[in-house]
Amino acid sequence: MGRACRLGVALAVAWFAGAAGGAFLSVAAGASPPARPGMNPNPVRLVRPPAAPLSAMARLGRRVFFDPTLSASGRLSCASCHSPAHAYGPPGALPAMFGGPRLTRQGVRAVPSLMYLDRQPNFSIGPDNAETEGVNLRRAAGRGQHAPRAHKSARAPTAAAANLVPQGGLFWDGRADTLQAQAIGPLRSPFEMDGGSDARLAALLARAPYAGRMRALFGTAIFATPRLAVAEALFAVARYQIEDPAFHPYTSKFDFWLEGKARFTPAELRGYRAFNDPAKGNCAGCHLDRPTPDGRPPLFTDHQFEALGVPRNPALRVNRDPHYFDLGLCGPYRADLAAETGYCGLFLTPSLRNVATRHVFFHNGVYHHLRQVLDFYDFRDVAPGRVYPRAPDGTVAIADDLPARYRGNLDRQDPPFGGTHGARAPMSAADERDIIAFLRTLTDGYRSRGPGR
Repeated sequence: MGRACRLGVALAVAWFAGAAGGAFLSVAAGASPPARPGMNPNPVRLVRPPAAPLSAMARLGRRVFFDPTLSASGRLSCASCHSPAHAYGPPGALPAMFGGPRLTRQGVRAVPSLMYLDRQPNFSIGPDNAETEGVNLRRAAGRGQHAPRAHKSARAPTAAAANLVPQGGLFWDGRADTLQAQAIGPLRSPFEMDGGSDARLAALLARAPYAGRMRALFGTAIFATPRLAVAEALFAVARYQIEDPAFHPYTSKFDFWLEGKARFTPAELRGYRAFNDPAKGNCAGCHLDRPTPDGRPPLFTDHQFEALGVPRNPALRVNRDPHYFDLGLCGPYRADLAAETGYCGLFLTPSLRNVATRHVFFHNGVYHHLRQVLDFYDFRDVAPGRVYPRAPDGTVAIADDLPARYRGNLDRQDPPFGGTHGARAPMSAADERDIIAFLRTLTDGYRSRGPGR
């Protein structure tokens, strides 16, 4: 091999080794770089959930999921807010959906996606303690608020896994542990389907076109016990979400890139690198992007809770009350941790899969574009005037959606946070554009045409 050729290989190896913090874009010394630019030099075999015909229970759940007659308005189903055409998330750009008998009551939080929840762990505080936390949750919360905490870094994404912090559960505050329990929330909420009592819902189920299927599955007397009828219908909804591959297809360009079946563009590749660079986005510190040891695709979340301090959203009607604050883990919609003030302002870290299809971001739907989201991370600490509004006295209203007494809960140690006021922002405008290009590779439905296409 000539000197020029050896130098070219060495430069390629060095570039790939520095990319993405060494997550996948690394080449062993002496190995050849990828034959085609943008390919993963270390392809893996992903283990996806097996596909099978839906069970009778799941088929029933699909009927319930799309049934608007269970709502007070007769026009709102689960699919109205969790649209299959929008990654099972909200279909529009409203910060919160409208519900109630006349669809005039605005909700209080942005609608999360229902995708990729089949692997969501139960709520716990600290790892591997689910068996004891049903009794000792408050005790674990007390320990967690004083325990040392490892920094979250994309370069060592597993180091923070042992943090004694809240993690798991469903909803923005983790208050439900099962898809069945999650489904009852919107069904009962006066801001959403407002379905009413078990008796009313059971009567509607008994008149539904699928009532015969319920009797066949649960017995002819199922509607005689309204509470049981509702519970079984929602159990069927949970089975539908678990069994239907549409809720967890793993068909993004990133998945195929991991397998060596797709090529990143230069912008996507730069974005992946910035996503994993602790000195830039450090996004992978919380949104883990590596397959599990057993080969399952990454979920792009560590399932933990963070206090980010996003700006207050004046478009939410509930925020017209200056004394109202959504405190996440410590209320108002979750009651069991209300006394744990160290958790006030913490919300669940969502998956970034299909994030580029969303029109609202964060728990209060304050942002509508990914560029705004990245600007928030980039400027919150170094240039807060670019993120927060001005108070009446002209000062910057930092973390204005969190009472002052809880602002000490904000994450100030994990990059890109932690910079001093006036310092240089960690991400450039070009970095942000590239990260957004990478985030678009997380959208499902990519059609791979074979290796390296």
